[in-house]
Amino acid sequence: MNKIVIASSNQHKVSEITPEINSIFHKIYSLSDFPKIGEIKEDGNSIRENSFIKSRVTFDYTNIPSLADDTALEVDYLNGDPGLYTARYAGESATYDDNINKLLKAMDGVLTKMRTARFRTVITYVDGGKNDFFVEGCVEGYILNDKQGKSGFGYDPIFFVPELDMSLAEMSSDIKNKISHRGIAIDKFKNKINQIFNV
Repeated sequence: MNKIVIASSNQHKVSEITPEINSIFHKIYSLSDFPKIGEIKEDGNSIRENSFIKSRVTFDYTNIPSLADDTALEVDYLNGDPGLYTARYAGESATYDDNINKLLKAMDGVLTKMRTARFRTVITYVDGGKNDFFVEGCVEGYILNDKQGKSGFGYDPIFFVPELDMSLAEMSSDIKNKISHRGIAIDKFKNKINQIFNV
C-alpha cells in the first residue's frame, strides 16, 4: 500500500506506531505534516468515537487513508477514571507528570490489591467509507505508588504489568510493542489490513 496518515501530532505515539506499520505502507505521515488541520476537537462519548473523529477529520482534509488511536487508562478504584479524559486528566494543557501526580495523589494510601487498572486502545482506519474499521487492544495491570523506569511516555512509569514484573516504562520498545494495549491493537490493525487488501 502507498500512503497513510497517523492522525496524531504526539511524536511519542507516532514513533511507536510507525515502525510497526512501515512494512505495509511506503509513506507514513502524521498531523505534523499537515499543520493547517489544527487541533482536532475530540468531543465523542467514548474513545472509539474520539478515534473515529480524528481519523475522519484527517482523511477529509488529506484524502489519504488515515489511522487514529485513542487510549484510556481505567482505574477500578476510581470507577474507571481517568477514562475518556486520560490525556487531559490534570487539565487541558497538562503534562505527563501533571497527570501522573494527580493520579498518584488520588490513589494515595490505597492498597495494592485495590489498585487494579487497564489500558485500552482503539485504533480506527478511515479511507472514505469503503473499508472503515476499528480494532481494540487491552492490557491489565495496576497503579504503582511511585514511578518505575525511564522509557515510554504518559502513565507508563506507574503502570505495572504483573506478568512481566515491570512497569511499561521499564520495558524495551520491542517487549512493550508486543504486550501493550497499543501493541495488541496495532497487531489487530495489521491483520485487518492484510485481510482487506491482501498485502
